[in-house]
Amino acid sequence: MNRLALMLLFFSVSIFGQNFISKAENYPVFSKCETVSQTDQGTCFRQQLKTFVFNNYNEPQVVADRDYTGVATIIFEVDREGIFRVLYVNSDFEELNQELERVFEALPQLKPATYNGSPTYAQFRMPLQIPLSPTILQEEVIQKENPLESYQNELDSLETKPFNYPQYESGLNIPLSHEFYNRFTPKMNKIGTNAHTASKPYSYSEVKPYYDILEANQALFYDKKSWFGRKFFNENTVQLQGEDYWFTVDIAADLQVGRDFEEDFTTYNNTRAGIFQGGLGKRLNFFTVIYESQGKFADYFNDLATDLGRSNSSQVSIPGRGIGEPYRDGFDYPVVEGYLSYKAADWLDVQFGRGNNFIGDGYRSLFLSDNASPNAYVKVNTNFWRFKYTNTWSSLRNPNTLTDGGAFLTKYMATHYLSYNVNKRLNIGLFESVLFESEPNRGFDWNFINPVIFYNMVEYSTGSRSGKSLIGLSYKYKWTDRINTYGQLLIDEFSVDDVTAGNKSWKNKFGFQLGAKYANAFKVDNLFFQLEYNQVRPYTYSHNTLNLHYTNDNQSMAHLWGANFRELLFITRYRKDRFYGHAKLIFGERGFETNENSDPFYGSNLLGDERLRIADQGITIGQGNRANSYYGEFEVGFIVNPTTNLKVYLNLIHRRLDVSQNTVLNSERNTTWLNLGFRTDIFNWYYDY
Repeated sequence: MNRLALMLLFFSVSIFGQNFISKAENYPVFSKCETVSQTDQGTCFRQQLKTFVFNNYNEPQVVADRDYTGVATIIFEVDREGIFRVLYVNSDFEELNQELERVFEALPQLKPATYNGSPTYAQFRMPLQIPLSPTILQEEVIQKENPLESYQNELDSLETKPFNYPQYESGLNIPLSHEFYNRFTPKMNKIGTNAHTASKPYSYSEVKPYYDILEANQALFYDKKSWFGRKFFNENTVQLQGEDYWFTVDIAADLQVGRDFEEDFTTYNNTRAGIFQGGLGKRLNFFTVIYESQGKFADYFNDLATDLGRSNSSQVSIPGRGIGEPYRDGFDYPVVEGYLSYKAADWLDVQFGRGNNFIGDGYRSLFLSDNASPNAYVKVNTNFWRFKYTNTWSSLRNPNTLTDGGAFLTKYMATHYLSYNVNKRLNIGLFESVLFESEPNRGFDWNFINPVIFYNMVEYSTGSRSGKSLIGLSYKYKWTDRINTYGQLLIDEFSVDDVTAGNKSWKNKFGFQLGAKYANAFKVDNLFFQLEYNQVRPYTYSHNTLNLHYTNDNQSMAHLWGANFRELLFITRYRKDRFYGHAKLIFGERGFETNENSDPFYGSNLLGDERLRIADQGITIGQGNRANSYYGEFEVGFIVNPTTNLKVYLNLIHRRLDVSQNTVLNSERNTTWLNLGFRTDIFNWYYDY
């Protein structure tokens, strides 16, 4: 097979050579062609080349074993010294590529082609039908192409082809969007599937076996003929695809205008963004997005951004987005996200970048959530048999403490999550995470880089203050194809003696989640219900080393309420063609701090010092400034462009907080916030604080 392909390649080369020689006086000359007339030199060159290749080619075993038939392509040149040089080889097997290169390297030195009597380069392109056969020796014409003369016409050969949306089969992440994920997770949750749904974001290639995103999107395409109509309603702004590459460029936006009726002022968000993504070959993909934003939100959200900001400065921390500055009557907050994704093997992929990750099957996660601002990370996903093993190493920031150079103090987090599909219905997961810092007299602790050891053991073996570790257990059970339940148990510090003693010790720092999902409810397509309960005891996620609290940019890496709460939430979603809507109700009991410096510390503020705790025993949820909270949200929208997930929507939020006592930190307040928005939905906004 390889021989035939090689012969075909040589025929192409020969014909390619004929075109090239239109500007040269002679072809390159084999020794046996020196006595041939000039008009027959092309024929002699091709014949000698084909004969040499056929006689010296050894078919690789992998080609023979698979009874393979196909085409290999070779581009080569004969330089001004008469030496053959392979420029490009392409086939379905690396072994075949190597064999063709070996054959060409064995070709003898020739007399070079000439142009106006002077030696010159001659370049050829040749397709070879694999396997090679003796008939190649009789073929005179295979393919005739314009030559590449000393690389001067290379650009002419770089042709593009119709764009077929290769991103939907790539290793790129599907952007975290609750509405978008809800379109395909019900299919991944059917009984008998081997999908692992807790570790997010998913890649497009993970979802492809269960849900064809391209087919679903194209079913929504409008029949638009104009360039603007296609780009606005159906396609990426710019999309380009070639033989081994593809790129898309999109202009994105998150434009909102609204009204906080209780405080009687207008809210807005003005985000302009550029998205660039693509793939090189079948294994390497990349994504980057740059946001430039200014915004003013409902008053409770503005206060939260200020409270989370760097202490003793004007800097704020916009929940879910990152560090910002006051801007007129609102905030200015730039954000950059992006990553490289490499599919090292069918069972292994590696990512390096800046963004958010999520572990869990619920709306919330007590392990790792996407409600904090993006962070730098390296992630390795390993899939085999019934297992998925996710290792993530993250670099987090503590803006309240600066280095000698004025940068935010850095801390590191190493996380691994092992998901196991026990049978067709049951999945269990093991979670472990540790935060550690690079201390001046100690340096970076490479013990935490090991992807398989238990971090608790590392912590204790390197010193009790070396890091902060968390462990957890999760489950999901599929009762039917439409109904499943899920849960998480998070343990920060757990004293068996204190639990059995029933003294409500502060050391019993744990939380749990229970939830249920009902997809295509009551046999109505795309109608979805979700009920979820979350509870986290005081002092969970906190630490006596203040840099090791479970935060990034002062925002919780787990539940956005921090600790010292219990919560019940109900969500329903529905989608019909391009229209969608959701309703969300959240009821909670919370315990807030009473002083700005968290002294005494009641265990809700993750930035607090647990050494200032109010007591060692008798710790209960709701201690401190006890509050009842209610949050309701209703949204309806229209998907303007399914490819970019561009939406226009109307959102109404009603929030009520009843506290035991009004303080500087928290006071009784009602909020009714109406928003009209136009946004590219590629991350989750969380307003339910």
